[in-house]
Amino acid sequence: MLSAAADRFAGLPTAAKLLLILTAALLPIGVALTWLGESGIRQANEALRGRSDDQAKAAANAIESLIARNALALRIAANGALAADPHNACERAQSSLAIAPAVAQRFELETATGQPLCKAGDIGDTGSLPVVAPGDIRLRVAPQSDAVIIRVGVNDGMATGSIDTAALRAAVAHAASPNLQSLLLRDGTGELRVIGPDGGSDGNLQFTEWRVGNDGLTARVANPVDRVTTADRLVLLLPVLMWVAATLITWFLVTRLLIRPLKVLQRAVIRYQPGEEELHLPQKLGPSTEIQGLRDAFGRAIARVDESEREMTGALAGQVRLVREVHHRVKNNLQVVASLLNIHGRSAETSEARAAYAGIGRRVGALSIVHRNHFAEMEENRGIALRPLLAELAAELRAGAPEPARKFQVELDLETVNTTQDVAVAVAFLITEIVEFAMLNRPLDPVEISLRRTSELTARLMLGSPVLVPEESDQPEKMQFERIIAGLAKQLRSNLDRKLGRYSVDLPVFPPV
Repeated sequence: MLSAAADRFAGLPTAAKLLLILTAALLPIGVALTWLGESGIRQANEALRGRSDDQAKAAANAIESLIARNALALRIAANGALAADPHNACERAQSSLAIAPAVAQRFELETATGQPLCKAGDIGDTGSLPVVAPGDIRLRVAPQSDAVIIRVGVNDGMATGSIDTAALRAAVAHAASPNLQSLLLRDGTGELRVIGPDGGSDGNLQFTEWRVGNDGLTARVANPVDRVTTADRLVLLLPVLMWVAATLITWFLVTRLLIRPLKVLQRAVIRYQPGEEELHLPQKLGPSTEIQGLRDAFGRAIARVDESEREMTGALAGQVRLVREVHHRVKNNLQVVASLLNIHGRSAETSEARAAYAGIGRRVGALSIVHRNHFAEMEENRGIALRPLLAELAAELRAGAPEPARKFQVELDLETVNTTQDVAVAVAFLITEIVEFAMLNRPLDPVEISLRRTSELTARLMLGSPVLVPEESDQPEKMQFERIIAGLAKQLRSNLDRKLGRYSVDLPVFPPV
């Protein structure tokens, strides 16, 4: 499994490999930073919500404290005023309240049954407040009067006071944050807006409710609370965005500065054909000095290879000329030897000597023909073509035939095959021996020579003549002839197939083109 994955990874382009490596290296860091950022923002929001709750609680406590202070002051002043004398009780109570700090100065004194006795200032309609026993307190909101009404029970009566919204706002502003958006007091039947509008369902506000005034009123407080905004989310995703940007920028830079110049250089090298044209490498390969150095190194290496190839080509041409000259000189020397043998043969005193010189001359001539044909076929490096060689050899043998065999015929049926010089020499000697033996012993009968390809790497040479009839003979000439023929067949690494009037042997040849 791992091996297959490794093989697939190895087959990817370099840019894709780089993208995967950067992803594996940087993505965990981006995820961790994103998680840390989200945790930080969540903790900050919780802290802000906690601070908002504290501010709302402080505002409720401030209202609670203001109501309690006013109720206590009103109870003390009313008890003292009613206990002394019901007449002029309001003046005495007002004098007592005047020295109390942050206490409302508008109030009304009632009997224990709720009948008004006197009042100081206008506190609005109080008919909805119930009769309270001494020590008790009742609260209600008065939106028409823009105030909170307090009724406390005292000895022999009741006292009802009013706290306006200005006093309530002052108490809240002193105790709570100035960012308080809304504060609303409810008594179950009505409500009094102390600070700002209600705010409705604004998603940026946090609403809390608190019981104040011995649970006689409910304070609904609205504070602004921070939320995760689009900017916060962008900041939260900034590590991931940085990872994406870093990965893409790195991939783009590597592709443009490394991969693309290398591909351009690769195409230029692939197009180059040694010996056909000069190597033209691109000059603009980007700002990478390493790739430019690689281009220059390629240029120098190709230049050295071209120079070495030219040197080897020159050396090979020199060797070819040398070998050609050697073969030319060998051919010339063999022709000189053949000429000398011919001259000495004509001046020989006996017919046996002349025949011996002629036989040696024919063999030297056959070897000369092989060298001449090899010299002609050197340029193609395909060995020696046997068809023209055997045709020339047959013509030479007919031309050098002795007087009784002047009309001797050599009939050829040859296919075009190529072989090595060693095989060509053995074939030339084999044909020379058989043709000479035939024209010396049966000069009026022709010799048939056939050459046929039998496979991709072999060909069969057949020579036919009435003189090639196997027979038991004790003639030294016949025995020597058979030994020579058998030896030449062994040189060809083939068995000599002797049949009535026909000898054949297999030859190694080159495959057809």
